[in-house]
Amino acid sequence: MNALQRDLKKLVPLVESLGAEKAASDPHRQKFHIQPMVGWLNDPNGLCKIGDTYHAFFQYGPFDVSGGVKHWGHVTSRDLLHWDYQPTMLYPDEPFDCHGVYSGSALVEDGTMYLYYTGNVKYPGAFDYIKQGRGHNVCLAVSRDGLHIDSKQCLMYNKDYPAGLTCHVRDPKVFACEGRYYMVLGARTVEDRGEVLVLESEDKYTWRHTNTLTTPEPFGFMWECPDLFQLDGQWFLAVSPQGIECQNIYGCGYFPIYGDWRRDCILGDFYHADFGFDYYAPQSFTDETGRRIQIGWMGMPDAAYGNAATVAYGWQHCMTIPRVLTRDNAGHILQNPVSELAAHRGTAVTATDGVEQSVDACFDLVAAPGGDFSLGFDGGLTLAYSDADRTCCLTFTDAAMSGGRTSRCVVLDAPCRRLRVVGDASSLEIFLNDGAAVLSTRYYPAGDQVTLRPANFTAAVYPLNL
Repeated sequence: MNALQRDLKKLVPLVESLGAEKAASDPHRQKFHIQPMVGWLNDPNGLCKIGDTYHAFFQYGPFDVSGGVKHWGHVTSRDLLHWDYQPTMLYPDEPFDCHGVYSGSALVEDGTMYLYYTGNVKYPGAFDYIKQGRGHNVCLAVSRDGLHIDSKQCLMYNKDYPAGLTCHVRDPKVFACEGRYYMVLGARTVEDRGEVLVLESEDKYTWRHTNTLTTPEPFGFMWECPDLFQLDGQWFLAVSPQGIECQNIYGCGYFPIYGDWRRDCILGDFYHADFGFDYYAPQSFTDETGRRIQIGWMGMPDAAYGNAATVAYGWQHCMTIPRVLTRDNAGHILQNPVSELAAHRGTAVTATDGVEQSVDACFDLVAAPGGDFSLGFDGGLTLAYSDADRTCCLTFTDAAMSGGRTSRCVVLDAPCRRLRVVGDASSLEIFLNDGAAVLSTRYYPAGDQVTLRPANFTAAVYPLNL
C-alpha cells in the first residue's frame, strides 16, 4: 500500500463520519433510492448480483458536493430497495487513475468481481484535455470477496485504441457472450463524432478491437456510458450522446441493432429512454431469473438547474429506482419499476377527480385515464396530458420546488391509458402506458406529505412503507 492509498482510506471514512449526520437530517433525503452518504454521486457503475446480494457502485465525490475527484462508492441490497453503505471500493490512488476512477462495469465469474473502469489522468500543461493532455485508460480491479480489492492494473492506454480518436475514450461495459468476452467503449473522434468501440477477449485481460458502432450521419460529438444487451432476441445499444438536439443538454437512449454487432451491423433509429429533467448514464445487468434490470443516474451533467436544497445538507444526486426492461411488439423498450416495490405498498387511498388528497411523499400511484387529464403536486408541479396530440408535459411553477427546472414534454405513440407515478422524498418517476415513456425528475416539496390534485381521472395511491 502506497502513502496515497493509506491516506485516502483514512480520509474518506473521516469525511463521511463528519458529514453523515447532517446529510441524514435533510427532509429531502430519499427513502429507497441509492444516494451518497455525503458529497456527490453520478453514474451507476458495476451493477451485479453475487449470491443473494445486489452490488451497486457509483461515481462518488466524497470531498466535494459539486463533484471533485471521482472514487467508486459502494452499496449493497437484498431487495433492490433497502441499500446498505459499504466502504469505498475504488480510490484514485495509482498513476493510471490518479485524477479519477471513472465509470465502468462488473463481470462476475465464480464469485469473483472483475471491475473494469476508466482511469483518468490529466497531464500538466497548456492542453485542451480533449485532443491532448489526457489519459483515459482501461483499468481492471479484481475482488474475490466483493468488498476489498485484491489487485489493480491498467490494461489499455491511449496508444492502444484505434487511430482517429481524441483522448475521450471511456466507460467500459464488459460481458460474456458465446464463450468470449466483449467490451464496449464510448468514444469521441478527432472529427467530433460519437461512436462505440467493440473489443473482444479470450482471457479478460488482452483485448482487440473488432468493430465500431456508429451512425451514417454525425449524431453528437461523444457517446458516453455504452451498454449492449439483448431483449427477446433483439440486441440494443444504449448510449448517452452529447451534442444532439433534445430537451436536455445531453441525451440518453438506445438504438436497436440489425445484424451482427461483433462484425457487421447497422443501428436503427435512436429512441430516448427518459423525457424528464433528471436521467443519464444508465447501466443494466441480468439477475439469476433473467430479468434485465437497469438503474440510471437521476441527474444531468452541466444542467442549468440543480439541487440546492440537498447541497445545503452536504450531499447531491441519487439513482433511479431499479427498472425492469422488456420489449414490446413494435420492438421498443418498456421500463417499469422492479416488482419488489409492490410488496411494500400499504393500503390504497383514492385520489378522486377534482379533489385534493394529501399523501405520504413516498407513494405509488396507479390510474387508467380515459382522455385528457392533469395531476398537480403541492400546487407547484403539474403533469398534463392532451389526448388530441398525445402530448404529456411535466411543468414546474414553484421555483423553490423546482431547483430551476421548467418544463419537459413527450409525444406518445398511442393515447395514454395507463399512468403510474412513484414518489420518494425528493423525486418523481412517471411511467406512461406501462413504461413506453418515462419522465424522471427531482423535486423539493415543503414537507413529508404531498398534496395531489387529479383532474379528469381517479387514482389509487399506495403509501410505500420503506
